[in-house]
Amino acid sequence: MFSAGHKIKGTVVLMPKNELEVNPDGSAVDNLNAFLGRSVSLQLISATKADAHGKGKVGKDTFLEGINTSLPTLGAGESAFNIHFEWDGSMGIPGAFYIKNYMQVEFFLKSLTLEAISNQGTIRFVCNSWVYNTKLYKSVRIFFANHTYVPSETPAPLVEYREEELKSLRGNGTGERKEYDRIYDYDVYNDLGNPDKSEKLARPVLGGSSTFPYPRRGRTGRGPTVTDPNTEKQGEVFYVPRDENLGHLKSKDALEIGTKSLSQIVQPAFESAFDLKSTPIEFHSFQDVHDLYEGGIKLPRDVISTIIPLPVIKELYRTDGQHILKFPQPHVVQVSQSAWMTDEEFAREMIAGVNPCVIRGLEEFPPKSNLDPAIYGDQSSKITADSLDLDGYTMDEALGSRRLFMLDYHDIFMPYVRQINQLNSAKTYATRTILFLREDGTLKPVAIELSLPHSAGDLSAAVSQVVLPAKEGVESTIWLLAKAYVIVNDSCYHQLMSHWLNTHAAMEPFVIATHRHLSVLHPIYKLLTPHYRNNMNINALARQSLINANGIIETTFLPSKYSVEMSSAVYKNWVFTDQALPADLIKRGVAIKDPSTPHGVRLLIEDYPYAADGLEIWAAIKTWVQEYVPLYYARDDDVKNDSELQHWWKEAVEKGHGDLKDKHGGLSCRHLKTLLKFASLSYGLLQLSMQPLILVSILMEV
Repeated sequence: MFSAGHKIKGTVVLMPKNELEVNPDGSAVDNLNAFLGRSVSLQLISATKADAHGKGKVGKDTFLEGINTSLPTLGAGESAFNIHFEWDGSMGIPGAFYIKNYMQVEFFLKSLTLEAISNQGTIRFVCNSWVYNTKLYKSVRIFFANHTYVPSETPAPLVEYREEELKSLRGNGTGERKEYDRIYDYDVYNDLGNPDKSEKLARPVLGGSSTFPYPRRGRTGRGPTVTDPNTEKQGEVFYVPRDENLGHLKSKDALEIGTKSLSQIVQPAFESAFDLKSTPIEFHSFQDVHDLYEGGIKLPRDVISTIIPLPVIKELYRTDGQHILKFPQPHVVQVSQSAWMTDEEFAREMIAGVNPCVIRGLEEFPPKSNLDPAIYGDQSSKITADSLDLDGYTMDEALGSRRLFMLDYHDIFMPYVRQINQLNSAKTYATRTILFLREDGTLKPVAIELSLPHSAGDLSAAVSQVVLPAKEGVESTIWLLAKAYVIVNDSCYHQLMSHWLNTHAAMEPFVIATHRHLSVLHPIYKLLTPHYRNNMNINALARQSLINANGIIETTFLPSKYSVEMSSAVYKNWVFTDQALPADLIKRGVAIKDPSTPHGVRLLIEDYPYAADGLEIWAAIKTWVQEYVPLYYARDDDVKNDSELQHWWKEAVEKGHGDLKDKHGGLSCRHLKTLLKFASLSYGLLQLSMQPLILVSILMEV
């Protein structure tokens, strides 16, 4: 295999920290020579030969030798170093390696490649991880070759190394996390408020109770506030495991700086330019809105000079001279500036707009409420059948032919309408919108119900007004206003529930559980982690500047201080298996099972872009998953016998989604395939449609 005194040639690719930062003049710092000498050492670990304790044999400390300038595949900022390991036949085949950084500064390790390994050829180690000074770690950093093994098939000499690495990632659940830590653990959302600063900034703890159930977020270990021992104090930086921190993007780039810039630099600059007390930020006419697309907002030069040097601002804010905040014009407005006011566009947005995953089929009339009548009284709809224009259909005929649909924001908003309206920052109604599916396949709105809590108290039932479509006179203005209330509720639900809760918060427990219980060698780890990228980091930034007390969401969205609390109320009904797209469409009554169709479901609204396109993507992912998973799990017993996978699912359910743990059963092949498809699909489908709204919501804050 290897002769005595044989050396294995290797190439280490890394990115120095300073290479990821930029000097004021824009030039990169060149400090590659710092890696030579005795600064960084590696030790190969055998996958086939064990020592006296059954662990893979460990080779000698070997240091980087020289800079490799001939490697043609290096990416921007990457550097390659040569290394030669002493290795003979008694050591077997390398399957892992230790690395020690003796420098004070960290670096981003991309890969190690070993060449000319007997009977193996090239062995690659894909690392993609930050490596800090070795004294900061409780155990030496280890990386495994780019192979895939379920736990029972792991080469015996690597088994203990595999288990030890997972143990180090789990930590011991104590202490405050540091920048260099790689520990994944759970905590409740108890860091959104800041009661030490003001009692008005106190917020309830989300998670850990039946009153406010919530998915878990990553634990930081910070101490409690002085005012409230149940609230975690905030800090300048919200910890996430180092490798979750936006990968190896430049430290002055992307969302982190964008979010901080918006909340810490841009907003104060704008406030200095406008007297917000005497001139509140509001639109006085539709022309004010059109100005955002046609000319932007004119700002003083000193404000521009403050914010324009920020790279992210150059991207987010289109500026020519003193005009800033110039929005790209929506396509529908390019066709007609009043197109958005039409009933056709209003209905189309529910199936092809930013939030196309809430509309549902109406199965009974009048619509009923699921709110507890012992608390909220009678919340049944006041819409009558004889008031609706159903194109000649009777109510029974329309229901029987599945032509009635509803956008229902009654139950979620009604418990909060009184509190929201008492804030004096905005006014709202709980809303129900009834839609009829025409013969030509388009939807038309036929009624909007606006509801308020009774002035005598919640038990006195709702005070409701039914608004019908109108094209002339005062009635047409009232109809347009009613549609506006629906759109505001819809945009709030989209960002807080469809987007934040369902595609960010609900996924974080799975991210945490994956790193705690699935080895990097695990086949499911390799499938899931690309779809988790940046989830924890973005969520931490959200807790810091977006969903926190008086953050961007609270200061721009209708529910204000109740925004995230409302998402907790929606989470009470979250069921994992319902997140599968076909199951969701069927549950909402916008599709029915049909084995004769390509995807097993038939859409009741044929022109439903979100559902139609989503099913195509779902089918592609389903094919991919069904081809990959059986390579490792042919039967449910294979899943049950995988200890890592079982611990992963158990912890994700019982800890990560612990408030709803009774709603989820054991892990089967079906559950496994559903999660793989959900992780791949859910955020992508929403992200394509919600980018403009994200930009608008952030910009409206400043």
